[in-house]
Amino acid sequence: MMTSGIMRHASALLAAAAIGALLTGAAKAEDTTVKLGVLNDMSGVYADISGPGSVVAAQMAADDFMAKNKGFKIEVVGADHQNKPDVGASIARKWYDQENVDAILDVTTSSVALAVSDITKEKNKIFLVSGGGTSDLTGAKCSPNTVHWTYDTWALANGTGSALTKQGGSPWFFITADYAFGAALERDASAAVKAAGGKVAGSVKHPLSNTDFSSFLLQAQSSGAKVIGLANAGNDLITAVKQASEFGITQGGQQLAGLLIFSSDVKALGLQAAQGLVLTDAFYWDLNDDTRAFSKRFGAKFNGKMPTSAQAGVYSSAMHYLNAIKDAKTKDAPKVMEQMRATPINDPLFGKGEIRIDGRAIHPMYLLKVKKPADSKGEWDLFEVVSTIPANEAFRPLKDGNCPLVK
Repeated sequence: MMTSGIMRHASALLAAAAIGALLTGAAKAEDTTVKLGVLNDMSGVYADISGPGSVVAAQMAADDFMAKNKGFKIEVVGADHQNKPDVGASIARKWYDQENVDAILDVTTSSVALAVSDITKEKNKIFLVSGGGTSDLTGAKCSPNTVHWTYDTWALANGTGSALTKQGGSPWFFITADYAFGAALERDASAAVKAAGGKVAGSVKHPLSNTDFSSFLLQAQSSGAKVIGLANAGNDLITAVKQASEFGITQGGQQLAGLLIFSSDVKALGLQAAQGLVLTDAFYWDLNDDTRAFSKRFGAKFNGKMPTSAQAGVYSSAMHYLNAIKDAKTKDAPKVMEQMRATPINDPLFGKGEIRIDGRAIHPMYLLKVKKPADSKGEWDLFEVVSTIPANEAFRPLKDGNCPLVK
């Protein structure tokens, strides 16, 4: 009888343990489902910079992570913010409140990125910026919930502005997109030019998605500036460069400086029109064996196109975030952010670096020059690397950003 009682008791304990295991497994399955939202311009002026390609990059990160971590389920959704802060903010709220999105990625258009950063902080989620550019995201508008991964206006201005000025390129005249990104890029580039001993002759602002740059280019031409800084991006930059060529501006001795140029822009322009342009970027598909391997996989999934730095940044930031969830054993945003900052960046696409308290991801940047058509060996052989800017020099010093998180 005693033995029978013990056996019944043992059976009850085993049954309870089995139920507990099932419940724990259910909770674990729920906890390890992560939803990523890629929010950007899917159809407008910046669609080639990020757009659907960023969704491809995020899905590649999800697939690569799940292949190595069988207990996780990573979902990816995408949406078009139409370059409108109110539209982007509305999508972000819906994703966080109704669709269980854990992190939002990319977000081209700085005004939209600033709005999404505020909402992410309010909802205590995670925001991983790749396409948005304003350095205010790690400056006065920094957030404990936002990581700025790929580039920013300070890094672009510091790389290109300083380099050209030191080579004798002064004074400058800026043609600037009339919204948050353009204003920040002109501000940071002007500061870099002056710090390098140069001068600014003037500037003019243009609306987003502009089609006629003739009046702006004529002002730049008549300013006497040696360098015309294009503080815009995407189709606006492409149109400005094409029309500058038609006006014979570079033939007249003035140099164009694209302060934010992506490989997709140069591809659209063609080397004949873009040759000689100097730019700063965080990634180029042909840098090394790792970038080439990733880019070949990306191209196979995206109509043979090589990834831009914004698209590569989506992949890398997503991988760093997912690994932080795995290591922290939670999706709780403060704990995941703490893990992301504590884990050094050792990334095959962006190199070695770290995430600072202001949310800035530190990694090398590259000063690039568009090749002459005769020097190109293939369809996507676009740039030569002029120099590498070390991680500790590429971005604004922590003390200079006025981020409230920095003590």
